[in-house]
Amino acid sequence: MAYKVTTADIQKLRKATGAGMMDCKKALIEAEGDFDKAVEIIRKKGKAIANKRADREAKEGVVFTKKINDDKVAAMIALNCETDFVAKTDKFMDFAKKILDVAIESDAKNADDVKQLKIDGVTVQELINEQIGVIGEKIDIPYYVKAEGEFIEEYVHMNNKLASLVIFNKKPADYQIGRDICMQVVAMNPVAVDKDEVPEEVKEKELEIAKEQARNEGKPENIVEKIAMGRLNKFYQEATLLNQQFIKDHKKTVRDYIKENDKDLKVIKFYRFSLTDQ
Repeated sequence: MAYKVTTADIQKLRKATGAGMMDCKKALIEAEGDFDKAVEIIRKKGKAIANKRADREAKEGVVFTKKINDDKVAAMIALNCETDFVAKTDKFMDFAKKILDVAIESDAKNADDVKQLKIDGVTVQELINEQIGVIGEKIDIPYYVKAEGEFIEEYVHMNNKLASLVIFNKKPADYQIGRDICMQVVAMNPVAVDKDEVPEEVKEKELEIAKEQARNEGKPENIVEKIAMGRLNKFYQEATLLNQQFIKDHKKTVRDYIKENDKDLKVIKFYRFSLTDQ
């Protein structure tokens, strides 16, 4: 006797998987009423669609941050999809936040670790595959980081496309100081906190570019090195956080701003992720 699908069963499966009414009905018929088997059918369909869309570009999405343990632990995650329409839906954003909630409470170090975590007994990767089947777009986690320190501030740009985490040596004297530094990181995309922390390969590359530019401008070889060093210093001013012009007052550097407002405050490290930089 063929299994007769009930509306209640369809609704239950739909609530569990997020799949469409017809997909749920077909899965229940195929599973002959076995709920767990029907869920597996839905997930397998998602995985099949995921495999077909593996070479598609997922450049849209959302970035979220979260802090716990009195602002001493924070995490940032990005969840990609193919269209801005999907990225803006409450369901997609809630899915990203749900993954972040589980990730920050775990020992996950990167996106691959997060994909292996379980939510209600199901791995995050399996849940992603399930959502691919429901939404019909490629979904992925391109970035995840967990930070720990004496105090961490966060900032997410209003469209959830760009975010930063900044680790400080202590809690800033005023909330706005930490917020301003996070906004500086988001807006100006520094490569390091200070010039001493710029990787050697980056310094060498900038010096070589500067030397080549000087030679192309016809500068004498005996002053090329000096010109290159001058341009490297300009690079430090533009690309290192503490030496950048402060976005709210170009007459001072970020270092000046911090000293004026909390002389004992130090920036230890920062993290930044932008969907548009992928």
